[in-house]
Amino acid sequence: MESNKIKKISVVIPAYNEASVISPTILAILAQTYPNFEVIVVNNASSDNTAEVVNKFPVRLVHESKKGLLHARERGRIEALGDIVANIDADCLPEIYWLESAAKHFENDNVVAVSGPYDYYDGHPFFRTSSLLMQNYIYRPVAHILQLPFIKGGAVLIGGNNLIRADVLKKMGGYNTKLAFYGEDTDTAKRVAKHGRVVFNPKIKMKTSARRFKEEGTVKMTARYLFHFFKQTFKGVK
Repeated sequence: MESNKIKKISVVIPAYNEASVISPTILAILAQTYPNFEVIVVNNASSDNTAEVVNKFPVRLVHESKKGLLHARERGRIEALGDIVANIDADCLPEIYWLESAAKHFENDNVVAVSGPYDYYDGHPFFRTSSLLMQNYIYRPVAHILQLPFIKGGAVLIGGNNLIRADVLKKMGGYNTKLAFYGEDTDTAKRVAKHGRVVFNPKIKMKTSARRFKEEGTVKMTARYLFHFFKQTFKGVK
């Protein structure tokens, strides 16, 4: 067990043209019960008024001119002052106990990262329910199996619902900015898992929008996620 309690969490929110959705997200994270955290919004070369909207709130606004989710996450990591870096998306709505519940796992110094499922609150009821069931009853055992000593194939991290020790992120050289979007969470999980245990807890749930599935198609996006999960997980395995 750690002798010193984690003192600060840095919540990083990448934002590319998110002016229409980011306000509820910021309000939700500012309402957290955890006693010591900061919020960093990374304006990722937005062409709308994202920056103006964000400036209305007591958060840190930083700018990243290189477009791409990982460039934004990396900028947030560099700017972060906390012992833990928490990642959410601009359309996420965390419950007020999200940080407090996740932070408890870091009382174990073997734990380097924590994640949980997405709850697509505005998705079709069947999609919302089936997605949660899959994450709760498949992702969790998969996360455990991947970290078994004789496999060491990585772990499971949900991109917009994870917390990682800042010193571990630094040791592994930050986020892989060569990746654009798909597979980025699996790549990060695989690299983080080399430094300790990654916990996937179904109770650390994150409400998020299903808008991307609606725009691109549920089957198409699900297939892409699965393809890149397996691609990154078994990359380099002979």
